[in-house]
Amino acid sequence: MDASPTDFNAAARPRADFLATGQPVLRGLPADAPAAQRDAAWQSLLSASDPAPALAQVGGRFSVAWRQPGGRTLLATDRFGIEPLCYRIVGHELQFATRADDLAGDDADLDPQALFDYLYFHVIPSPRTVFRNIFRLPAGHVAIFERGELRVTPYWTPTFRADPAPRLEDLKVEFKEILQRSVQRAMHAPDAACFLSGGTDSSTVAGMLSRVAGRPADTYSIGFEAEGYDEMAFARTAAKHFGCRHHEYYVTPKDLVDGIAKVATHYDQPFGNSSALPSYYCARRAHDNGVRHLLAGDGGDELFGGNTRYAKQTVFSWYGKVPEPLRDLVLQPVFGSPIGRLPLLKKGASYIDQARVPMPDRLQSYNLLTRLGMGDVLETDFLRRVDPLGPQKQQRQVWNGLKSGQLVDRMLAFDWRYTLADTDLPKVVGTTRLAGTSVGFPMLDDELLAFSERLPADYKLKGLQLRWFFKEALKGFLPDEIIVKKKQGFGLPFGVWATRDANLRALAEDSLGSLSTRGIVRPQFIQGLLKERLPEHPGYYGEMVWILMMLEQWLRGHRPNYRV
Repeated sequence: MDASPTDFNAAARPRADFLATGQPVLRGLPADAPAAQRDAAWQSLLSASDPAPALAQVGGRFSVAWRQPGGRTLLATDRFGIEPLCYRIVGHELQFATRADDLAGDDADLDPQALFDYLYFHVIPSPRTVFRNIFRLPAGHVAIFERGELRVTPYWTPTFRADPAPRLEDLKVEFKEILQRSVQRAMHAPDAACFLSGGTDSSTVAGMLSRVAGRPADTYSIGFEAEGYDEMAFARTAAKHFGCRHHEYYVTPKDLVDGIAKVATHYDQPFGNSSALPSYYCARRAHDNGVRHLLAGDGGDELFGGNTRYAKQTVFSWYGKVPEPLRDLVLQPVFGSPIGRLPLLKKGASYIDQARVPMPDRLQSYNLLTRLGMGDVLETDFLRRVDPLGPQKQQRQVWNGLKSGQLVDRMLAFDWRYTLADTDLPKVVGTTRLAGTSVGFPMLDDELLAFSERLPADYKLKGLQLRWFFKEALKGFLPDEIIVKKKQGFGLPFGVWATRDANLRALAEDSLGSLSTRGIVRPQFIQGLLKERLPEHPGYYGEMVWILMMLEQWLRGHRPNYRV
């Protein structure tokens, strides 16, 4: 069951009958059970005609594939998709691998819709991959291939059932006990270290790791010599508070020049999360110090209500509570008229315009590609090959499949799919693996996940207070400065640096110049982006330069001759 990803390679072992990766937790089976016993338990569990109910009882992080003697092939991955699994149908066989490029080989066609999705989301959400007819199994799903037909269904769906009469003090005690057990389970080795951004999650993990290990934890932080981006002071505060052995590294523009191609081509498909580079250098610094396993704080915001959009979307939801006659006959006509463009009324008009957009479409109100204008950014022929509404259609389907009646809980579950499974977790898993370390996610522990599902929604977002319960429970454990700080993380000042560092700017210009010949992005847009928009607003337009550069760098490494 502890096979490495290289063992789980359909290209190298296309006829493997049973393979698995990760650390699954099987109910009723000791964690230290012999491999043969665990394999037998898996095969017994998956032999059912409908394996979904049995899989719902499996925890931990895992991906599993089994070609059964009767001709059925079954694939499954964990609830957050930490251990990925890709597949394709070739003839009468379902082939699989942990990486899409292992299945694609050197000649598989790229999917224009996937490239569009990348430009829209900055990643390619499952089930699509960048390769045509190669798919990634969504988190918490099972795929069954039998008699030439494929069924892909969720075996686990988030279920929020708040305790009817929760006792706050009891919940606080239980929460801290679960946190401690979660960190202990994620350690895997007594010398584990952890990322430390200075935020509430990584600081909590650092403190709990020091407590569980009975020694000062080794913590690793990244800084930036750029105003508004550096959080090292908070990381130092947390490290000092818990007595950690603190290690710092300041990323430079030269580091980006040296690392961009390496990180971009490491992924099996284009990946545009700009904090991947800081994560890589942080993990590499740890590896150079002999660390082989790191703990990360990812997931705390998404389990306990820490993202600012939760409060923002709650404010927009209030508009739906205004009586319909007042909305339709008074507010919308007034604010939609020229009167609404008056300086004192502009904000009200903007609020109504956004509030009228239903969820989840409203979450993309400030989507960069949409704001810049798809027709201005993308080549006409490329746009003809894709469905510009495809991303919205997929997100609506996922949103409508969520069962909770509470807005904040639905947004949390939605983020478990798009923010965690498709974006943040591949970032950390990919960059730590590139650096030569493994990573654990104590904030995504099954016991902590179950606790989040039964925590009242107004304990996650109390009024407009983010992470209310989390912060209340950890008062006295975390430093006060950490509890009251605003969230930032490993944000990268790429746009600022690209306007100041000649080598970084040259790399960006060279990358975007090459991309402009591939028939995806309009050369006129790229010229204006580099010459006018980036210098005017480096922080805002730097994000678009980054995702285009990372796309080109991936294409150079995987499909150098590609053109639409």
